[in-house]
Amino acid sequence: MSKKSRGSGGRPFRPEPSPGRRWAARAALIAAAVGLVLAVCVLVCMSIVRNAARPPDAPGGDQHDHPPGPHGGTIVAVGRENRFHAEAVFERSGAVRLYTYGEDESRVFAAEAQPITATVRRHGDKAEFTVHLAPEPQPGDPPGKASRYVGRLPKEATGGRLELVVPSMVIAGDRYWFTVPSGREWHPDPMPAKVTEEAERTLYLTPGGKYTADDIRANGGVTASEKFKGAQAEHDAKPKPGDRICPVSLTKANPKFAWVIGGKEYQFCCPPCVDEFVRKAKEKPDEVKPPESYVQPP
Repeated sequence: MSKKSRGSGGRPFRPEPSPGRRWAARAALIAAAVGLVLAVCVLVCMSIVRNAARPPDAPGGDQHDHPPGPHGGTIVAVGRENRFHAEAVFERSGAVRLYTYGEDESRVFAAEAQPITATVRRHGDKAEFTVHLAPEPQPGDPPGKASRYVGRLPKEATGGRLELVVPSMVIAGDRYWFTVPSGREWHPDPMPAKVTEEAERTLYLTPGGKYTADDIRANGGVTASEKFKGAQAEHDAKPKPGDRICPVSLTKANPKFAWVIGGKEYQFCCPPCVDEFVRKAKEKPDEVKPPESYVQPP
């Protein structure tokens, strides 16, 4: 019988591998498995480090630089694949508006119309205040959807760099959370509404309360808008200790906007604040403090 016919059924004879070869094969398989596990561990660690390095104002998406939004606010990506974008606008009136866009931030995307309970905080401050955003559809938004949401900042948000935190918003059937920074320092508008011309003349040219006929003569017998016509108001929301401050807005006072009330000169930041203070002097004279009381404390 030939070597080829050895074994049952006449099949060729194949000798069993030696123990050394078996251990070599097993070692190769173990090495490959260990290498695969190590590769997975490296990828997981890189992902953790990358997520940890993501700035706190960029949750929920792989952030990249965006130009200012069409409404002048800051745009951020929403979702890890940047499927959507959001823009927040903080207005000096205290209103806050949230706009939604698609993957291309130049294209408006209307999300499901929904009330949103968000929070606002100053950058670096842990204190958060609730903001309720209501859908306000823009022209062209489909029924039941909205690409604009409007709310009002709480009184506690007195100014500085703000962050709008949206913990839950449904967009195209999926739920997202994200944070939109103000991008620059925000301050509420310190200017009260200007009175009408007829009401202004009545306000300034008739005495009452602490506002006397002598005050009217001392101020030239004119209204604030007449006296300060063409003057440019600038609001400094961060007066230094010892600076005179406007009795109405509590921003830094401007000496060129001075007005005599009760025989004493007060300084204001703008003419509309003069309106407001003269009205208080006439209607609530007990609430008017002497000029030296309106100084920024140390």
